[in-house]
Amino acid sequence: MSSRAFSTVCLLLSGSAGKSVLANFVSESTEGIGSYSPTRGVRILEYEKPNLSGGGKGAACRLELWDCSGDQKFETCWPALMKDSHGVVIVFNPELPSHLKELEMWYSCFVQQQPLLDSQCLLVAHHKPGTAGDTENLSLAPPLDKLRLIHSNLEEDPEDVRMEFLKYFRGIISLVNESREREEMSIIS
Repeated sequence: MSSRAFSTVCLLLSGSAGKSVLANFVSESTEGIGSYSPTRGVRILEYEKPNLSGGGKGAACRLELWDCSGDQKFETCWPALMKDSHGVVIVFNPELPSHLKELEMWYSCFVQQQPLLDSQCLLVAHHKPGTAGDTENLSLAPPLDKLRLIHSNLEEDPEDVRMEFLKYFRGIISLVNESREREEMSIIS
């Protein structure tokens, strides 16, 4: 079975956004189910997803989700977390005005300064259980308004959330494979 690895960085802006619960759900991990403890630094979730790359039968991708603390006291660690990442998922609570204000800083730090393409960034407005979850009236400032934004609510639409993440991961894998092919062709020519 051929295996290609990539990593993606998940961020928490500040306070409780549900980032670790979402990372556990996406990676099919049972770690920490039912309990809440803030991420200290980073927690790496590794898992393998068969047939994600569309590379045919038997092709699998090893995924690394880097569940990073958004607490600014860990800011000195961020350059190491960003190094060699292929994508960034910014998880935020749309009901907290502080998260909406901090989105631009996170985007600038983790996407623009890498530099990553906008298609390598996914914004996730995570709605906690029991919240209203207004998905219609969320307006983001430029350049954030051009990024792919999904709303997640694991109580109401878990499979929709999983499918959105799979689409995102497929896009990342495609970009990584295209980059590798260009690099290989430049060596050959």
